[in-house]
Amino acid sequence: MKKGYKFNYVFLMYDIADEESEAGKYRVAKVFKICKKYLRHHQKSVFRGEITPANLLKLKSELNKVIDKNLDYISIIKLPSSSSFDEEKIGTKTQESESIFI
Repeated sequence: MKKGYKFNYVFLMYDIADEESEAGKYRVAKVFKICKKYLRHHQKSVFRGEITPANLLKLKSELNKVIDKNLDYISIIKLPSSSSFDEEKIGTKTQESESIFI
């Protein structure tokens, strides 16, 4: 985070390796559950929403305890607010669905 600058909206995307293995399934479920505590589930492995700087630090700390840094990847795009970007939608978004990981 840039010093003195507050990011209050984030997009978070993850790619957890070995989803077919027991360890991979466990990590996917844990990452999903952690992200769901702080953000809205947007699409598959994408979350987004408003978040305080303190909660962003908590989110990253929790994720760091679960992922395998040699195999997994998480990208967090930080924005000052939800009005600082423009979203164009094409097609029909499916209904908000709960994951089996909850």
